[in-house]
Amino acid sequence: TPAMLPDFDGYSGNRLGLAQWLTSSDNPLFARVAVNRLWQQFFGIGLVDTPDNFGMQGTLPSHPLLLDWLAVEFRENDWDLHHLIRAIVLSATYRQSSDFRPDLQDSDNRLLARGPTFRLPAEMIRDQALVIGDLMTRHVGGPSAMPYQPEGVWEDLNAPDSHAETYKQDSGPGLYRKSLYTYWRRGVLHPAMAVFDAPNRDVCSVERESTNTPLQALVILHGPTYIEAARRLAEISMGKADPIAHSFHAILSRLPDEKERQILGDLHKARLARYTEDPTAAARLLAVGASLADPNLDASQVAALADVCHAVLNLSETITRK
Repeated sequence: TPAMLPDFDGYSGNRLGLAQWLTSSDNPLFARVAVNRLWQQFFGIGLVDTPDNFGMQGTLPSHPLLLDWLAVEFRENDWDLHHLIRAIVLSATYRQSSDFRPDLQDSDNRLLARGPTFRLPAEMIRDQALVIGDLMTRHVGGPSAMPYQPEGVWEDLNAPDSHAETYKQDSGPGLYRKSLYTYWRRGVLHPAMAVFDAPNRDVCSVERESTNTPLQALVILHGPTYIEAARRLAEISMGKADPIAHSFHAILSRLPDEKERQILGDLHKARLARYTEDPTAAARLLAVGASLADPNLDASQVAALADVCHAVLNLSETITRK
């Protein structure tokens, strides 16, 4: 082993021995790399911003004492991820506002003087919509799921007809499982995941790209998952004293300000007039998705409020960690 790392003598030459050597108290590297990856997940950038390289070609940590403390805390609490995550997300550093501050001369926020801001990963964007619409299936484990996917995505890569593989969309709970369980064919990422920069699973990816493209807006605007989630949230909010405010709060965890209330109120009035004049359009909207619309609610009212919910789902604030 490299001189900077503990000797391998005394460990068995198998995977168990390797695991014991990696997690021994003499090995400083494993715990530091692990907590740095976790920090990166919550702050968008690691304390060491080269998460795949802690060697001579890597960068120095921005907060070396914090990195050491987290590593020791992780190791001395029996490698308990829940304990470490709780420590990070309950810290004053993580709970800071991410609003821009002109007095800070730290564009990359390496000094952590404000909260982190970054777009959510692909899986979280979809899962958030499922939770907002009270659609998510909470079952843990089991086979992969096949949620909504555009038709024909696999055809170009199929073998001859006798060996062709077709995408068989799930029905029922399988449509609403966590994105973690989404079936990906090798070489063909799920389109909605690929658009939001999810890496393929051919190799380990220690850091994801984060791009902004028009396709991302189109996924949320036209994807059945998001339209269905907006409709379900509208049905839930219909019985509330202020349906628009309730929907807004369910998505963004805050109430709309006066200007936002006016904009959303105007949108609601315009869409309600549209669906009142054309009930067929309302029926088409409510038919999106496998879950059935509530027949006891006025279709035009639900459709109009669903459009409001859908508009809020498309806000940058909705898919951005602030």
